[in-house]
Amino acid sequence: MKSDTTTLVLNFALAVLVILGVLFAVLAMNRTRELRALSSLASFDQTAMIRAQALANDTAAYNATAKSPELTKILTAIQPKTAPLK
Repeated sequence: MKSDTTTLVLNFALAVLVILGVLFAVLAMNRTRELRALSSLASFDQTAMIRAQALANDTAAYNATAKSPELTKILTAIQPKTAPLK
């Protein structure tokens, strides 16, 4: 091929596409690594929430038999708030 304008433009376009491919590959690897880290943290948090909910359920079951006013006050304070329906 001769060194003409078409060859120069095609080589430039190829170089730009190669650089963009490498850039997108690096970004994909970084995002995958970040997703893995967040997934493990989310799993840990979900386990902690399940344990806390189980403790709250056990406490509510105990309070049904013991009838402690202090415990009832604590249990009502930690109940999730529901948004009013429109």
